[in-house]
Amino acid sequence: MSYHAWAAPAAGASFEKQSPSRDPLGPDEVEVAVEHCGVCHSDLSMWQDEWGMASYPAVLGHEVVGRVTAVGTHAKGRSVGQRVGVGWNCGSCMHCRSCLSGDQHLCDEVQPTIAGHLGGFANSVRADWAWTIPLPEGLNVADAGPLLCGGITVFNPISMFATPNSRVGVIGIGGLGHLAIKFAAAYGCEVTAFTSSEDKFEEARSFGAQHVVGTRDSAAIEKLEKSLDLLIVTVNAPLDWDAWIASLAPHGRMHIVGAVLEPIPVSVFPLLMRQASVGASPTGAPVDMADMLAFAARHNIAPKTEHFPMSQINEAFAHVSDGKARYRVVLDADF
Repeated sequence: MSYHAWAAPAAGASFEKQSPSRDPLGPDEVEVAVEHCGVCHSDLSMWQDEWGMASYPAVLGHEVVGRVTAVGTHAKGRSVGQRVGVGWNCGSCMHCRSCLSGDQHLCDEVQPTIAGHLGGFANSVRADWAWTIPLPEGLNVADAGPLLCGGITVFNPISMFATPNSRVGVIGIGGLGHLAIKFAAAYGCEVTAFTSSEDKFEEARSFGAQHVVGTRDSAAIEKLEKSLDLLIVTVNAPLDWDAWIASLAPHGRMHIVGAVLEPIPVSVFPLLMRQASVGASPTGAPVDMADMLAFAARHNIAPKTEHFPMSQINEAFAHVSDGKARYRVVLDADF
């Protein structure tokens, strides 16, 4: 099959249809015919080279759903015709301590799908077999792409640090935050959503939040002092960190999954008195992603999406860049 992709020739430039050359399929690789691919805010950051990681021409896209079309000679457990997903990472060394401990996403040599690699805004994408995650029956395939990055990013802290009795707060009701609410609610947690947009209050409740508080309502936030067991920060903007730490209960944790670029000033004394903590995490290991997809299928969890043909990728990026997406954009391959 001829390879075609939508590539950005320079930082922030319009995507163009190209046919980049590729090496032969590696022995541990799987080739996946792309059916759908989400547009994540990380794609915008890489497109504009905000993190200094991008190279051009750039084929982005790391929330891929499609069917296996070719399997390398050493690949295991994957077969032609199988439907799989590929997320932020597409490979790791598989022999370091992190990989052997099941933390492949923390490998020093982990390969991002869209940094030094050809991503999913194409008619096919390649990944090491372990990073192609089989999709469970019952999952909404067309909308599953954003689960492979946004979904696992918020599912991991819930699975690691919450229990069904936990009081969980979610700051930001966007692409990450609305999924965090859905996962935490399905897990049985008491969920409080925080948003600066009053027009999202009822929608946050429809996602499963029992309580919704405006982030500009300082009095309401003060009343929540020492009440949250887990506070998930999904935004990438500076916040009044002391006020949010004050909301943590004893043993509480503020967990950051938004890519906040500025240093975070943290007062130690409030953490010390609560025996509380501040942490962060990236996406997740392949087994975590499989668990997340199974949980989503079992509880009928899907992102709220808007779909564009992949040939309208420039319009889709403008839509996301302008903050108009509610809440994840998915491109449908139409090569």
